Amino acid sequence: MSLVKYLSQTDTIQTIVKQATGAATQLLLGVNGTVKAASIAAIFNANPRQILVIADTQTHVEQLYFDVAALVDDVYQFPAEESVATEMAISSSELRLQRLQTLMALVTGQPMIVVTNLAGAERLLPDMATVTAARLTIRVGEIYEFSEIKNTLMMMGYSPVMLVQTPGEFAQRGSIIDIYPLTANDPIRLDFFDDELDQLKQFDVTSQKSIASLEAVTIDPATDFVVSESQYDQAKLAIETAFSDNRTRLNGAAKKHATDGFALTQHVLNAHERGPELLPYMQYFFNGQTTLLDYFRDDALIVIDEYTRLTETRLQQLTRDQEWIDKQIESFQLLPHQTWRVDIADQIAHNQRTSLYLANFQRGLNRIKFDAMVEITTRPANQYYGQINALKNDLTYAQEAGTTVILMIDDAKQRHDFASSLVDFKIPITETTEVLPNQVQIMSGALTAGFEWPQLHLTVFTQRELFAQTHKTAPRTRKIANAERLKSYNELNVGDYVVHINHGIGRYEGLQTIEADGGKQDYLSIAYQQNAKIFIPVTQLNLIQKYIGASDAAKAPKLNKLGGSEWAKTKRQVAAKIEDIADDLLELYAKREAQQGFAFPPDDTAQLKFDTAFRYPETPDQIRSIEEIKVDMQKIRPMDRLLVGDVGFGKTEVALRAVFKAAHAGKQVAFLAPTTILVQQHYETMKARFDDFPEIRIGVLSRFQTPSQNKAVISQLKAHELDVVVGTHRLLSQDVNFADLGLLIIDEEQRFGVKHKERLKQLRTNVDVLTLTATPIPRTLNMAMVGARDLSVIETPPANRYPIQTYVMEADWTVVRDAIEKEIARDGQVFYLHNRVMDLDRVVSQIEDLVPSARVAAIHGQMSETQLESILYDFLNGEYDVLVTTTIIETGVDIPNANTLIVENADHMGLSQLYQLRGRVGRSTRLAYAYFTYPFTRTPSEEAEKRLEAIRDFTELGSGFKIAMRDLSIRGAGDLLGKQQHGFIDSVGYDMYTQMLKDTVAQKQGQAVTSDQPETDAELILGVLAYLPDDYVSDNAQKIELYTRVRQAKTDDVFEDIEADMLDRFGEMPDEVARLLLVGRIKQLADQAQIVNIRRQRKQLAITFNAQATAKLSGETIFEALIDVPLKAAVRTESGDLQVILTVNDVAESSIWLNILRDFLLVVIEKEQTELEKE
Repeated sequence: MSLVKYLSQTDTIQTIVKQATGAATQLLLGVNGTVKAASIAAIFNANPRQILVIADTQTHVEQLYFDVAALVDDVYQFPAEESVATEMAISSSELRLQRLQTLMALVTGQPMIVVTNLAGAERLLPDMATVTAARLTIRVGEIYEFSEIKNTLMMMGYSPVMLVQTPGEFAQRGSIIDIYPLTANDPIRLDFFDDELDQLKQFDVTSQKSIASLEAVTIDPATDFVVSESQYDQAKLAIETAFSDNRTRLNGAAKKHATDGFALTQHVLNAHERGPELLPYMQYFFNGQTTLLDYFRDDALIVIDEYTRLTETRLQQLTRDQEWIDKQIESFQLLPHQTWRVDIADQIAHNQRTSLYLANFQRGLNRIKFDAMVEITTRPANQYYGQINALKNDLTYAQEAGTTVILMIDDAKQRHDFASSLVDFKIPITETTEVLPNQVQIMSGALTAGFEWPQLHLTVFTQRELFAQTHKTAPRTRKIANAERLKSYNELNVGDYVVHINHGIGRYEGLQTIEADGGKQDYLSIAYQQNAKIFIPVTQLNLIQKYIGASDAAKAPKLNKLGGSEWAKTKRQVAAKIEDIADDLLELYAKREAQQGFAFPPDDTAQLKFDTAFRYPETPDQIRSIEEIKVDMQKIRPMDRLLVGDVGFGKTEVALRAVFKAAHAGKQVAFLAPTTILVQQHYETMKARFDDFPEIRIGVLSRFQTPSQNKAVISQLKAHELDVVVGTHRLLSQDVNFADLGLLIIDEEQRFGVKHKERLKQLRTNVDVLTLTATPIPRTLNMAMVGARDLSVIETPPANRYPIQTYVMEADWTVVRDAIEKEIARDGQVFYLHNRVMDLDRVVSQIEDLVPSARVAAIHGQMSETQLESILYDFLNGEYDVLVTTTIIETGVDIPNANTLIVENADHMGLSQLYQLRGRVGRSTRLAYAYFTYPFTRTPSEEAEKRLEAIRDFTELGSGFKIAMRDLSIRGAGDLLGKQQHGFIDSVGYDMYTQMLKDTVAQKQGQAVTSDQPETDAELILGVLAYLPDDYVSDNAQKIELYTRVRQAKTDDVFEDIEADMLDRFGEMPDEVARLLLVGRIKQLADQAQIVNIRRQRKQLAITFNAQATAKLSGETIFEALIDVPLKAAVRTESGDLQVILTVNDVAESSIWLNILRDFLLVVIEKEQTELEKE
């Protein structure tokens, strides 16, 4: 039997279960730590029913939840922010989702355990009937009313958008509705025929393509603020009335301030949003006083954890809330006299269900009348810190006394290793899945701490007591709701700068549908100097690129003049410059190919043993990168590879496999890192990782070592008595010589100076080099750097890493205090970023006043490096709770225990900087929080607002790459090519620059850039209606994306794909759209057939070929091509070029002759190919 079953059969638990009936109130005295969780789980196991556990704070709730969930299934948590200020500022979607899942489960009436904090238990909720009604079940073939579906979705808290991208959104296009349910991994698409649901599909949010068909689906609400539209209207009216009553009591200026203060709330109400701003007005929306307790059945058991602590916490929370509320009321942000919490004491007093109080001591419980009391003694288990001898004595003693001892280790491999090491100590121990009474045993389980329960002769030890270092296991992974999807960085928005190949840099001003020559088409409008505008048909989208500059000056480039010669001149200058760069690149490439290095042997069993000793599952990207690196090392030419990976994505492990491979083959390895602290961390990681391979000797060279230690390391390196050395740039000093260096690893290369880089080049000549970096370098640039470096990218986060919960909000000390306290409560640490050295101390003392229990330290760039390092080292070792710092932390410090970051004046920072900063938290398996604040008075500038929005959108892990694209200051570009590049990239834009570079390099390598048959860019004037009408695709961004795809499509398959895609996303195609695809295909074929233009005037369709095509087709060839054309045809030459004129019946359905034209072009291309082969 399992531990829970074993406990549930004990007298203590059985007594409690028997007496828990009617409205009986019991007290279980003497429980603490994990015993609480174990008792709750055992009570549930003995008699499964609904159990509500109320604890004081969110931190305690999480602990209880973890432990109970480790013992039984069907455990939910109902979390709520402790303070109203925090909740209104940041309303976490994470907590909303958990609350919602809990309510949805409770409605079913199944037995389950729900753990909630005080704020959760006191929160006002919608009544149970509303929540039960707020589910939308949809079946294929049923009849639905559109407006009803939309109303229900609004009631369920879904927000209407153009394009569905995140959970909690819905979009309607014609007869199609897309919905992204909060609880689903993929959004769904409803396709109606009239009012009958015709198809129901899941689709992929990135490509917007359908994946699978469904028969029926049930959609849960997107928020726990469930209120029907009619209820909403009543509440809105009531709040507005309350506001105007309040306003009439005021006079003069106060009236105006009140209106201003209420404006935000009014805005939310008008939009019928279900936002956190309405939290104080809950009573209006949820008539009556429904709380969580009302969701439980009458036979449920209510467990109250440490009642005295509950009442103390409540008082504390209320006083805090009150301070903030008074401030808000004074500044007219809130209406006075609102209630949104229902006192827990009242709820308990009126409760008719049976209850159980848990307490360690009886202090403060004398007023409560208990029907029964069970007293036990329990205590936390002994700590052994990995000392097996002490453990051995205790286990031998337990064995003789007949105590039941359980060693709980979750990880199977660790469990097995530990069991075998105990056997070496002659301790008889059984690995088991069932509890064996009166024996010592080892089994799997994941409690956070152990306990002793003397009356039961039971002791449970966990990893925490057995090993010195606890490694926390994370909960089961799940897809986190706010994995915001990344949009393509090329997406065009109105006002973006674009580069037109022939006209230069202009500004995109939107899409317009223009009628010309009897046809209708969409055009992009682009503005140049002196308000000159050109309209470019979407068929020529390929001539346009989004403008991306390399430097900050390029944020607003100078527009070119239409028709001037300056653009042609700029292009010529850049082309000349590119020639030189291409030469340099090729020289570098040739040199590299010619060099002889050392070819490492293939993997052997030792390498396999090392690789499998890694404690975590590797991500697919890690496996791929490891493979690429090993293949490179086994080649004779020296490796030069760049490993790009986001902060904390396991680049180090990939590097360590290479280190082992090199050292194991008898070569020396140098591991170079930019700071002493990083060196120390890499050294400790390596020592731990190479623990089972004592034959590999590791040394460290840095300022943390004494001069004599460093001296020793240097002499050992020379004598090959060390295999691996980790060091700062001290490694590059002239006095450091290697006996046989085989691999050089450079961490964060961008942080070494020019001098160091020169010295690196000397070391590099024939050594394998691996460079690690998190600052992304765009891939395209790398392709252009033909062979200058190889690239491996790690973009997948390790399992169990959560995205960082990112909040962007006005600065508010209340929220700061809560954030710091919340982090310290879970034994974590906080970074507080304040970017002015002069008043850092003021901030330190301010934080000390706010949170008296916090130990605060400060660092900044004006300190000496030794000072800096010693403070950071203390922080790393947990001597401080809060580190107040300037942006100095943005580089490479790894402090896994710091999981909250607070940034002041975030609107003043660049995007990559914000991103790097945010990478400092969320390094471990816990959920991390980043708060970016901006001052209350100052509204961030538009650009700053965009930056903050981007970082909030990119909470997805692994978006370092994408951030660089979004910030567009492509810092990597300049570093790779030298500084003078910037100007050139700025003058033509990044995409065109790389394109030119790629072509030039290819040309110099003697690869023909052009294909055997150069294509033309045919001009089509067909006078047919071929475009995307607004009522089919209403969103311009999506239109451009589709037009681009049509323009880029090359084969029939691709066109069919696009067609399937449109049917899927937008429903049945109108004729204009079908024609758009057909004309797209014709345009593509005309280019291939080397046609200059195809023009229609009334019934005459004239097709003009260029000189090459004329040469191939002249004579009978063209007549052969015309044989199967069922239209009247004439052939003539127009100023030396061949022209074919077809007579079309202008009245006839245009798609008939369009199809004929397409078939004709296919034949022409075939004829041209044959002629080409004859030559």
